[in-house]
Amino acid sequence: MNSSQPLVLIVDDNPTNIDLLVNTLRSDYRLGVAKNGFKALEYVSKQKPDLILLDIMMPEMDGYEVCARLKADPETSSILVIFVTAMSEPVNKTRGFDLGAVDYITKPFHAAEVKARVRTHLSLEAMRVRLASQNEILEKKVEQKTAEIRQMLNASIHSMALMAEIRDPYTAGHQQRVAQLACAMAKKMNIASEMIEGIRIAGILHDVGKIRIPVSILSRSGDLLEAEFEMLKIHPRVSYDILKNIPFPWPVAQIVLQHHERLDGSGYPQGLSGDEILQEAKILAVADVMEATSSFRPYRPARGIDAALAIIAQKKGKQYDADAVSACQDLFVNGGFKFDYGDEKTVELA
Repeated sequence: MNSSQPLVLIVDDNPTNIDLLVNTLRSDYRLGVAKNGFKALEYVSKQKPDLILLDIMMPEMDGYEVCARLKADPETSSILVIFVTAMSEPVNKTRGFDLGAVDYITKPFHAAEVKARVRTHLSLEAMRVRLASQNEILEKKVEQKTAEIRQMLNASIHSMALMAEIRDPYTAGHQQRVAQLACAMAKKMNIASEMIEGIRIAGILHDVGKIRIPVSILSRSGDLLEAEFEMLKIHPRVSYDILKNIPFPWPVAQIVLQHHERLDGSGYPQGLSGDEILQEAKILAVADVMEATSSFRPYRPARGIDAALAIIAQKKGKQYDADAVSACQDLFVNGGFKFDYGDEKTVELA
């Protein structure tokens, strides 16, 4: 007997039926025989057949109970069960299918019919297993490619952010720290994880438009002239123009464009107010002010976290979103949040 042939278990208390089924299938399959339900379950626990031809009317434990026990056990639930019985009423067939059987053959049966049905169901199962295996392989390949694409995206985003930081060494790491805080705030506000990914990328790239700002303005040690400040205010628009054609699954370009907008309409570049401003941009605005105010700038010394918290508290609900400010305050006051000033200046995608 070829060990690669499927194993079929015949369960019947009638020796004549057993002999008929054995003679019908012996040339194509390995066969096992059990003469009652208990013997069938014992056999299945040891041999794990591919398919069971199961009689219903047996003493002590009928075929329905055998099938129910097989389907209730995760180790045996996938075994194919075909009822072979003299019970031909529709209600009997319906019960068999409800229990998980794949087919129902009524006695007296024809040998050719039994062979055809067994062959069909074993072939279908083999195809299902092959398809599942192929799907698993495909899923692993997709997972691998997704990881590679995400790695490339991380590297590209970091490189874009680095362009602005190279020209403005005094604020190196600012974009990463803003992203760090904005994501923590969004999580505190129970923002959906997918939305937080968009906030993360927007935070890393929100000042990329400063590549258009003259270095003399970025590194100036004194207060900016009005004309210089007007020049500086173009950077959200430049950032938007750089990012708008990148097919992010999040509105990254719009978030970046709006991160200097204010609730009362006093922000720039569009003078948006209230609900006109994206929630992600409102969160980013608070994180940006916190990092910029607390850190050193060429035109002033670092003011520290307490001073930054006082500024956003003063403008809470007026210029800055109240929920975003509350989340920020809670992180620093109760959550032990600290900006990362380490050598690593990238914020990895989750």
